[in-house]
Amino acid sequence: MKLPARPGTPQWLALAWLLVVAAIGWHQWQFWQAPRLDTDVFALLPQDEQASVAQRAIRQLGEQGERRVVIMLGAADWRAAHTAAAAFDQSLAASRAGLRRTADGAVAAQALEFYRPWRDALLTDAQRQALRNADVPALTARALERLHGLNTGQPTAWLADPLGLWPAWWSQHAGLTAARPRDGLLWVPDPDGQRDWAVLLYETQGPAFRFDGARRWADALDEAGRMAQTRVDADGAAAPITVLRAGVPLHAEAGAVQGQREMNTIGWGSLVAVIALVWWTFRALRPVALIAVSLLVGCAAALSVTVWVFGQVHLLTLVFGASLIGVAEDFGIHYFTSRLASPDTPRWPLMKHLLPGLLLALLTSVLGYLVLAVVPFPGLRQMAVFSSVGLIAAFLTAVCWFPALDGGSLPGSRMGRAVAASLARWPVLEGRRLWALLALLGILCAWGASRLRVNDDLRQLQSSPPGLIQAQIDVGRLLQMPSPTQFFVVQGATPEAVLQREEALRARLQAAKLGPLTLSAVSDWVPSRARQAENRQLTARVEQQVLDHVGHALGEDLRRPAFRPGPLELPAWLASPACAAACSQWLGPLGDDGYASVVLIRGLATRAQAEALRVLGLAQAEGVHWVDRASDMSELLGRFRGTMAWILVAGHLLVWAAMALRFGRTAWRAWLPTVLASLGCLAVLGALGEPFQLFHLLALMLLLGMGVDYGIFLLEHQGKGQGHAWLAVLLGALSTGLSFGLLALSATPALHAFGLTLLLGLALVCLLAPLLRQRQHLSGSLPTPQQT
Repeated sequence: MKLPARPGTPQWLALAWLLVVAAIGWHQWQFWQAPRLDTDVFALLPQDEQASVAQRAIRQLGEQGERRVVIMLGAADWRAAHTAAAAFDQSLAASRAGLRRTADGAVAAQALEFYRPWRDALLTDAQRQALRNADVPALTARALERLHGLNTGQPTAWLADPLGLWPAWWSQHAGLTAARPRDGLLWVPDPDGQRDWAVLLYETQGPAFRFDGARRWADALDEAGRMAQTRVDADGAAAPITVLRAGVPLHAEAGAVQGQREMNTIGWGSLVAVIALVWWTFRALRPVALIAVSLLVGCAAALSVTVWVFGQVHLLTLVFGASLIGVAEDFGIHYFTSRLASPDTPRWPLMKHLLPGLLLALLTSVLGYLVLAVVPFPGLRQMAVFSSVGLIAAFLTAVCWFPALDGGSLPGSRMGRAVAASLARWPVLEGRRLWALLALLGILCAWGASRLRVNDDLRQLQSSPPGLIQAQIDVGRLLQMPSPTQFFVVQGATPEAVLQREEALRARLQAAKLGPLTLSAVSDWVPSRARQAENRQLTARVEQQVLDHVGHALGEDLRRPAFRPGPLELPAWLASPACAAACSQWLGPLGDDGYASVVLIRGLATRAQAEALRVLGLAQAEGVHWVDRASDMSELLGRFRGTMAWILVAGHLLVWAAMALRFGRTAWRAWLPTVLASLGCLAVLGALGEPFQLFHLLALMLLLGMGVDYGIFLLEHQGKGQGHAWLAVLLGALSTGLSFGLLALSATPALHAFGLTLLLGLALVCLLAPLLRQRQHLSGSLPTPQQT
């Protein structure tokens, strides 16, 4: 009995999906006018397991330097370094690369004028101790020396500061960085005394991030470095110039360049591979065009939904999403291989027959991706949403459009027919042979797994070039810059309580004697009201005593000028240019949690020091705690690694249950190849010496979603259709393996782990699935026009 012609074929599905795709296209056109892309590595990290105040501190500290670029030019002597810096700055200005030199002199002058009315309230710890035990005659002699001009260059009048206290206060605050003014530049001596460094500070102009793959800043800095060396050589110095560069914009640009390169490699490489495989199999342009359209729609829909949900998309999400091309084509390939197996079957009945298997394959794949969303990593959640939506969109494109647009016959290729026929030569392992295989694989897996070594280091997320990372470290060491990821957070019910706790923390650190460590705190610039009142009492008492002795010697009545009566307040400081050095350390009000600030540490060099600071923070009074972002995140990665191992086990049980509803007792044949392949991956990773991390486990979860598809396709089709299902499995495995194989080439260790694990796992699944398939029989073959 023939099937009816079905005049009511659901063409409306194709039209409805066309409207959705048109809306996606419109959004894509708008998005790429000004793409909202994120390159911050910390955006990938968990946000809901860390105290919100620590997250806010990390973000605020990062915002301070997000447009700052630091250049250091080192030479054997200051003259050569100064010459190189002048040539470097001239070349960079001529390049118009969007880097503007910053001038800190005007800000320093404004800060000096801002603090002048509160000079009497500003003392260093050493000055306060000295004034408590004041030797008035000695201080009088010192005041007379200053009065007679033996100590010149003071920032204020003699009568307003007879003891010269203010210059020492400014000197200590200038010591918060190693750079010193010299000949119109900033100068830093090398700790070993063999080089002099000139420091140039720049800020980016225009957008700090552009996703165009161009090295506009890096190329301009390279050229400026060459010009600096040429100028020094022309002056006869004949000395090599060392150029160090650091700054968030440089890392962002390097990430953009690398991401663009990897997206092109992975995306275009996957697309070319898919097109080549489809053409090689079907020898027709129609399958190539339709599958390419499904991939394009899938990627566009994934990007649009991700931006709609998250507001922006991370660069690594796009790099990871480029591998989607090697996965989403499975639906189209399976459809067209089924067309080869049953060329006379009408298109819509064929799709209806394939729909249960395709839906189950989609469900397991999406489940594998969505498990990434269980982990509270914003970057991984983006990847999960991106990939899941892309697969669903590619599936809907195949279901809604392929039957409507597919027409004519498929010639196929001799090689494609040979691959489909080759399944008959694959043995089906049962009984003793199956148990022997399981025993052998068990021994190999146990040996390989015993060699696994775990690595949860946060640096596995870092993808900046090693040279740039080392330069950043060197600049931080030379300038004695504090780490933006290791600091104290100080909280209190009021701003005054926060400032007082900062001062108590400083005293405790000094008493601990942990080496050459210095604190950078808001209270350095705005002492607490209590501390200001104490300082004023000390300066008023001692300075007036000195003025009385000096006045007696000179026969005059000397009186200090009046200073501003009220204390220096935080709001006034925050509204002034004087806060530029530390305003990012004031976190401000936290709602019901009061106020908070950040205390940075300079000179932190060893793990022992960091551990001592952590213990110090625990022992400190309430409201002070130590934050070590890198250590905390590494510990968190390890904890999630253990959690994900159990989730992976639960995912396997869930997938097996879903397939049991469809296939009953034979469900193990579709599930077991993925289980064995996952164990085999662990063995191979151990044998290769690959450090095992959370992202290998996440890749194994994706392998669960993808690998069972191959077993599902082989169980869905029996008899004549099973050979062509094997052809679809092999094509899908090749394209997916190539896609994730290219992802394994990524310079980002996390993406490399994804790619390598899936490449190994898919290869093993592809080898094991035909060995564990069900023996062919005639039931379950595709419907033909002769069937009722």
